[in-house]
Amino acid sequence: MANFYNDNSDLRFHLGHPLMKKIVKLKERDFAEKESCDYAFLDYEDAMDGYDKVLEIVGDICANVIAPNAESVDAEGPSLVDNEVKYARGTAENHEALTRAGLIGMSLPRKYGGLNFPMVPYVMAAEIVSRADAGFANIWGLQDCAETIHEFGSEELRDEFLPRFNKGATAAMDLTEPDAGSDLQAVQLKATYNQKNDTWYLNGVKRFITNGDADVSLVLARSEEGTTDGRGLSLYVYDRKEKAVTIRRIENKLGIKGSPTCELVFRNAPAKLVGHRKFGLIKYVMALMNSARLGVAAQSVGISEAAYREALKYAEERTQFGRPIIQFPAVYEMIRLMELRIRSMRSFLYETARFVDIYKNYNAISEERKLEADERAEQKKYQRLSDVYTPLLKLVSSEYSNMIAYDALQVHGGAGFMKDFPVERIYRDARITSIYEGTSQLQVVAAIRGVTSGIYLSAIRDMYEKETLKPELEYLKPPLEEMTAEFEKYAAHVTEANDGEYLDFHARRLVEMAGNIIMGYLLLRDARMDDKYQQAASAFIDIARAANLEKAEYIRRFNIKDLGLLKYNFDI
Repeated sequence: MANFYNDNSDLRFHLGHPLMKKIVKLKERDFAEKESCDYAFLDYEDAMDGYDKVLEIVGDICANVIAPNAESVDAEGPSLVDNEVKYARGTAENHEALTRAGLIGMSLPRKYGGLNFPMVPYVMAAEIVSRADAGFANIWGLQDCAETIHEFGSEELRDEFLPRFNKGATAAMDLTEPDAGSDLQAVQLKATYNQKNDTWYLNGVKRFITNGDADVSLVLARSEEGTTDGRGLSLYVYDRKEKAVTIRRIENKLGIKGSPTCELVFRNAPAKLVGHRKFGLIKYVMALMNSARLGVAAQSVGISEAAYREALKYAEERTQFGRPIIQFPAVYEMIRLMELRIRSMRSFLYETARFVDIYKNYNAISEERKLEADERAEQKKYQRLSDVYTPLLKLVSSEYSNMIAYDALQVHGGAGFMKDFPVERIYRDARITSIYEGTSQLQVVAAIRGVTSGIYLSAIRDMYEKETLKPELEYLKPPLEEMTAEFEKYAAHVTEANDGEYLDFHARRLVEMAGNIIMGYLLLRDARMDDKYQQAASAFIDIARAANLEKAEYIRRFNIKDLGLLKYNFDI
């Protein structure tokens, strides 16, 4: 039988990264539960074997249930019946299969019915599900909301809601509104506290809410009267059982059609406060959005893997001019570039997931005991890295996903434009990745901090340049060092101009330069660990070097005085 985990050796390779020993030790608290819980891991080897076996189950369900349902789900979509969202038949089957396998809430502690999985294997599961059906990946991936409740909610809130996830509860994050999309500080949905019955009530409209009729929803609302910014917003849990929300409509979308996107009207909807008032946006939603962006990166890799495999299969089978089209340079170059981009962003994805794992585990441990000085230093280091890696990862992976899906359809030619092949659906599904959970342009705004603060440069110099290489890989290091020196030069050139608009104008070029260097070094590390990655590292570094030279040359030749012409001289 097909299996979307076993047929991809890259996944096991990244699961076996040396840093996993630290991650497992932190997550399992030195295996403290092995005496009290019969399915707790006994040691590191047992944990890794457990992750491997669970991912095999995910791979089996994805290959043999979710992927076969994807086309019918895309055609049928969800429907609105008596103010309730009814999933497409295949979507319901998918969710039931994963619930029976115990894979909902898999990262939650065992006391709540979870598997206590770190981010790395959880993100791998997200990638595999996304390869099978990107639309369904949204429904499955919203179990991130459970993590937010676990991280910031009271013990009473955790006890009430978290055990429901293992039983199949669905989730949603109700953030955006008609006049508050990317600018969440403008949220106006009102939260009013009734002191008599000690209950919060929500009133207002939410728009573009993925899985909007979920069992458990996290709702961003304005709790402080007279405020207009993020400091007046709090986060709430709304339980669907209250039946105080009207679903105005399900949006008719270009892609990810199996995932219901709803407009919701809250009318005196009772809800419970998460954490403390006024921290809804500035702390809780920011953490939730970072998790969601990591999820979109995993989704992007999964979509790309699906597109690449469809393109390769078609190119090997389709014959033109007496031979398979895979034998034509114009085609095999496209497919080779797909493979390189997937390997580079996959390495970036799991590097970022490891950073998130370490700092989040230290955060959790800090609630149980005081951290040692070296632990606090590591916590801060990995949180800083994850804060600037996550938006850059989301930018790169979503843009790559669109490129790969575009080229995969192109390989199919006219056939790809028809609904006879899955690549047409994959192409439509890919488009959203660079839009939701913060557009690519907003990821640049977040990622540029990694340039101006020097965090990207420090990471490159302190972590990657110092790694020991095999002699046969040494030839790959000089081009990366040259790219780093050039990046440093032009980052300084732009920032020293002390002009915010000039920095914003070149921000995307600078963060993409940093991303290319980081991914080049990550592939070089992969090649050091396994010889099979040497060719990919060499080819990617050549392509990345050319791309960075182009960006550097544009910055060098650009006159800051020309900004005015670009802003106002539109010929309409």
